[in-house]
Parts: sequence; C-alpha cells; structure tokens
Amino acid sequence: MHHFHYSGKTLHCEGVSIESLVQKFGTPLYVYSQQTVTDRFRALDQALAGIDHLVCFAVKSNSNRAVLRTIADLGGGFDIVSAGELRRVIEAGGDAGKCAFAGVGKSEAEIEYALKKGVHTFNVESEPELKRIDAIAGRLKVKAHVAVRVNPNVEAHTHAKITTGTYENKFGIAFEEIEGVYKRASRLKNLNLRGLQMHIGSQITDSEPFETAVRKVAPLAARLKARHGIEFLSIGGGIGIVYDPALESGSPAWWQTGPGKKTLTPASYAARLLPELKALGLRILLEPGRYISGNSGILVTRIEYVKRTGKKNFLIVDAAMNDLIRPAFYDAYHQILPLTKKGGALLSTDVVGPICESGDYFCHDRPLPKVGSGDCLALMSAGAYGSVMGSNYNSRSLPAEVLVNGSKAALVRRRQDVADIWANEATAPWQK
Repeated sequence: MHHFHYSGKTLHCEGVSIESLVQKFGTPLYVYSQQTVTDRFRALDQALAGIDHLVCFAVKSNSNRAVLRTIADLGGGFDIVSAGELRRVIEAGGDAGKCAFAGVGKSEAEIEYALKKGVHTFNVESEPELKRIDAIAGRLKVKAHVAVRVNPNVEAHTHAKITTGTYENKFGIAFEEIEGVYKRASRLKNLNLRGLQMHIGSQITDSEPFETAVRKVAPLAARLKARHGIEFLSIGGGIGIVYDPALESGSPAWWQTGPGKKTLTPASYAARLLPELKALGLRILLEPGRYISGNSGILVTRIEYVKRTGKKNFLIVDAAMNDLIRPAFYDAYHQILPLTKKGGALLSTDVVGPICESGDYFCHDRPLPKVGSGDCLALMSAGAYGSVMGSNYNSRSLPAEVLVNGSKAALVRRRQDVADIWANEATAPWQK
C-alpha cells in the first residue's frame, strides 16, 4: 500500500528512519515517499494500458514541486485549477501541453496566461466561461482547446463536502443541457471543442458510482464525437484510499456508508470501466490526486504535554489544524502511530493541537499506546490535502517538507520563518 513501515521498533520511510529526519529537520514535519508516488502512478497507468490515455495528477492534492517533478518524470500530465498551479507545474519541469485547466471561476488573466502557455484543454464549467475563453483567444489570435464539464447527476456516496457530480453542486452543466451547449459553442470561432469532461467526487471507495456515471456519459460522448469531432473523454478522478487499516477487517472508516467494504484498486476500477470506454475510440483522461499522493505522505508531530483530566487523556502536540485541517474540516480519520513501537495496554486518547479552537484535534477517544512528552507521532496518509490546505492561523509557520527516495532524503520545502508570515504587510502611513 505504501512505503512507511516499522523496521524493528522504529518507523521508517523507505530506507530512512523518521526519527533521523526529526533530529535533522524538527517538527512538525511532512515526509513524502517518492517510491509510493511512483508505485501509485504506475498502477493507474498500467491499469489503463489497454486504451489510449493520459493520467493527469490533481495538483490541488499535493503541489510540492518535488512531488510534481516525480509525476513529470513518469510522463504524467496534470489537473490544475489556477494559474498558480500551472506555474508550479512548469517550474517543476512539467509540460503545460499535458495540463487540463479545471475550476468554476477562471479569471481573464488566468485564461490568457494558460493560452499563452499552451494548455491541453480548459475544462469549462459554464456558457459564460466559454464566451470569455473565446473572446480572449480571439484577442490573442489563437485557438482555445476546451472540454465542457458535464454534471451527470450521479450520487458518489462520499463525504458531502467532496461530492461534485449532482445538481446540488456548483460544478459543471446539467446532463440534459450539454448537447445544446456544444451546438452553440460550435459557432464560437476561436474554440476547438476538444473533449468532454466529468468528475463526480473525491474519496470514492466503490466502483459502482464510477460505472454508473461512465455508462450514462459514454453515449453522450459518442454523439459529440460524431457531431463535433471531440478527441477525448475525461472521467475525472476520485479514487479513494485506505485511511484506516482496520477497514479491511470490517471497521467503518469516516467516509463509509457501512462496514466491510472492499478497497477499490486500479485493477478493479479498470475492469468495470474499460469495456465501456474502449468502444468509444476516444482518448481517456484520468485526474487522480489523493490516490497517488494520499498514502505517500505523513505528518510528524512532537508531544509537548500529556494532560489528564477527570474524564480525558490528552496528548497536546506541536502540529495543529493549520498544518493538517482534514480532521477539523471533514471529521476525517488519520491513523496515528508512534515513531517507536510501544508495548502495554492502550489508552483512550485525544490528540489535540495548540491552537485556541476546540476543533483543533486529530482524534477523539482513540486507543493509543502510552507515550510521553517529547515522544513523536506520525499522522499517516497525510500526503493529500495536507500541506496544500495549510495556513498561518495563530501566526504559525508552515512546516518543513522532506522527500525520501530509498536511503536518500532531501529538504524540499524549508520551514517557514515566522517573519515571512507578515513580510508583505505594512502599517498605515499615519501610524508612523
């Protein structure tokens, strides 16, 4: 599943002990496994080997340049949602021509920048956006490659905040309206109707919603190919990962509708979708994020205090919700492991951060080994929507980040200096 493991009693990332990284770089600390990123990308790429395809990594899940460079070196493309992400990809050595530019609110400046860089496609979310792209492309005297995002109105059975494919969501254009939109868009002279795109949600652990959406959208894609010559169908991302290893033994995790669900694998995903997709004769774009980066990273934190009240055992750690917001934001589960294996009985424990919010926690009432002040814990499966969603709340510095490759480790993001937080601020002239 990933390359974080105990060697003896010591937690390692590939061939490097996490404790050695803590001693060198401090905490809080993000650690990424390059081999896990590579394995996950290749698993998806190979599962789709029977058709023409491009795996476009969702930069929003983890935008560290070293991670992006790993994907670029593997021949991958990128799913981007801002001009800033496009610039990151280019700086990391990625190809703008393999980028799909998504998002509901692209500005004129972002569209112009992306056109000048030659993105593969804009995944368009509305007719006003089509007209804006057409106008800017006309001004630049270029053709803009576009794919309209269809909302298939399929329930993904995932967390409410990360479902995207129903009519209750802000994304895409209703399935029933798409053909009319393409007909009108075909009259806009500066657009090339290159494809069709969909995305139904994130952290989906069952192939059924994907299969339902593809079966609904595939005939539409075939008609658009016949009428407008589209070249590709993007089926989005959303393949879920295991956050709780107890999942396999029937214990429900935070996203589950019930216990005992099987883990979705690239092979099982492809087996259900490839029969529908092969018949189209279109290139297939896939936009995974979490599946590649999620289990590829951890957040390491040091215990500052052990606090016992009449009802609770608290571990107060130096990481906080500004470093990893998923538990506070989604009530998400992350496995928590000590860097050194501990024996003895487990204690019902809350792991909490130092921020002045009751929502600043990583777990409630979790059975954990007995640990003490100064010990370190690893918050597992923190490689997706971890550092990228970080903030400076409470004027806290962003953590350092390290990439491990076999027995080698490199600092790929230095710890933010506190003064950098307010470097772009100033007092008003009358306050001097």
